[in-house]
Amino acid sequence: MSRQPRRHFTAEFKEQAVARLSEPGATQTSVARELGVTPSQIKGWRLELAAAGSAEAIRRQQVEAAELAELRRENRRLKEEVEVMRKASAFFAQWAAMNAKLEFIAAHAAGHAVSLMCRVLSVSTSWFYSWRAAAPKRAERRAAREELLPRIRAIFEASHRRYGAPRIHAELRDQGIRIARKTVAKLMKGHDIRPPCRGRRVPRTTDSRRIFGIAPNLLRRNFRASEPDRIWLADISYVPTDEGWLYLAAVKDMATMEIVGWSMSARLKSSLAVDAMRMALQNRRPAPELICHSDRGIQYAAGDYRLLLKAWKAAASMSRKGDCLDNAPMESFFGSLKNELVHRTRFRSRRDAKAALFEYIAIFYNRQRRHSSIGYRTPEQARSDMTAAMAA
Repeated sequence: MSRQPRRHFTAEFKEQAVARLSEPGATQTSVARELGVTPSQIKGWRLELAAAGSAEAIRRQQVEAAELAELRRENRRLKEEVEVMRKASAFFAQWAAMNAKLEFIAAHAAGHAVSLMCRVLSVSTSWFYSWRAAAPKRAERRAAREELLPRIRAIFEASHRRYGAPRIHAELRDQGIRIARKTVAKLMKGHDIRPPCRGRRVPRTTDSRRIFGIAPNLLRRNFRASEPDRIWLADISYVPTDEGWLYLAAVKDMATMEIVGWSMSARLKSSLAVDAMRMALQNRRPAPELICHSDRGIQYAAGDYRLLLKAWKAAASMSRKGDCLDNAPMESFFGSLKNELVHRTRFRSRRDAKAALFEYIAIFYNRQRRHSSIGYRTPEQARSDMTAAMAA
């Protein structure tokens, strides 16, 4: 059986992990479970950071607790507004034109001939009688669907309002509930359960001024990998905060869809890409056949980055000039990140943004989010399944 590589944790990872202890109800055990580490590691990191500046840590915890309380108050208000809109939508939807005609005929059948009303309202008599005969079954199906609403809402809220119908359908299926995806979509639409719309795209961070060498395009858009740690994609994006931009470099495994390395900085510098890739390499310890693909940005053409790949016997690969489709899965990751987190959040500081990005990547995206490209499994599940299959 293959032995799992020893995980390496950056100082940034440790800091964000310990920061999660300040959330209401959080314990060393619960945070360790979220991140897939041991409680003793969380305790060690807490003591390590406390020794480096306990007063500052306490101040940050108090600020974060106050901000969290304010966010929860705002969340309760928004939930109530959504509930009002949901009820109004359900009320008005029942008076759709044809349904209203059928309801009218049924309600006045005692005082007027059904055939007369059908002729006046241009409704087939046989259609009306079929509709009325099926009323008990419709009511039964409607009641059964309505009973699923609390589950759908719970899954939606657990995903931080990020899941649409396909992923909620997959979650229900895993819970043993048989229901069509279209029915889930219809229920969500009818009750206004939907993620926020995707925001506008932001400018690219790639600087292709040629100073360093260009690596060949080894993938040519063939992103499929049957095993973990064979194909990694890397890219950089940025997040707006009230203090200015926060840059995020990330590395994605194309077999499991896991973000295996990441780094954040207030400045767009070459070490950003190096730090993210170093985290991935030290955690995963891949075989020499690894291909690391990126765009032609200076950060990925720089000497330090290329030397790091060479030291691990990994092959560098680069997209064609100006062709974002050559790195489409990374564009997709950043699109999901911004749609599911960034575009719906105002970050007061870079520290706030770092904490939110850490939670999104380390906990939600890697360990909880279902990905359609891997059969609606989580990246953690996909890696576990693939590792077990390789060891068999």
